[in-house]
Amino acid sequence: MDWNNYLYPENEQPLDRLVGAYSRTSIFRTIAFIGDSLSSGEFETRDEEGKAHYHDLFEYSWGQYIARKNGLKAYNFSKGGMTGKRYIEEFAEARGYWNPELAAQAYVIALGVNDIYNKHMPVGTIEDIDVNDWHNNNTETFAGFYGAIISRYKEISPEAKFFFVTFPRESRREGVETTAQMIDLLYKLTEVFDNSYVIDLYKYGPLYDAQFRDRFFLHGHMTPDGYIFTAELIDSYIDYIIRHNPKDFKQVGFINSGIKHDKI
Repeated sequence: MDWNNYLYPENEQPLDRLVGAYSRTSIFRTIAFIGDSLSSGEFETRDEEGKAHYHDLFEYSWGQYIARKNGLKAYNFSKGGMTGKRYIEEFAEARGYWNPELAAQAYVIALGVNDIYNKHMPVGTIEDIDVNDWHNNNTETFAGFYGAIISRYKEISPEAKFFFVTFPRESRREGVETTAQMIDLLYKLTEVFDNSYVIDLYKYGPLYDAQFRDRFFLHGHMTPDGYIFTAELIDSYIDYIIRHNPKDFKQVGFINSGIKHDKI
């Protein structure tokens, strides 16, 4: 067996293969998933009058599917309709998500739809983030609030790994400038914050067109099958990142362990 060919196929790109069995995501024993409805396993119903009703069922979230498959503990630090502004200003504090006892080895952040498209908040730039005084000096943009979330969790779990999820590619939003701005911001965040990576569903994931939505969506949110498919995408992408950056993940087992270890 040539393990190089198996683990590192020539010219492999993220999501060239979906991992079926244990993925390397399982090197983490705790992962926190920070997001909105699609991170919460939200199902959407319609009543007799056609009014929409929304139900967060965490056990159907893609984060929990990843956790069950890989035998790890997942925290849903998420809620339908969540924005970065609400998360940093009151939601996380009210839910106890800053509790050091819930410190995770990895954080997957999937925010932005409600901020940018529903609330029309400016995306902002990396200059909106003051890593030395995020409490007072971050600008009130999506970038500022997103950077504050990262900063707060890095205080709680300094060696944790962070994965920033882009918007997927959607036929109804093709060519939207704010999508490109948001994606560019996430890549720039990896230059500001160490131990951080981008899960670029826009570049490497499927197109969310009418056929995709008919197959995997119920009204405006996903079906159980859709959440499973999303879990496969995210899980396989993290597996790819770990395989292609082995040095970065050698000491994951020490994160939040209290064990003194050498720095690589």
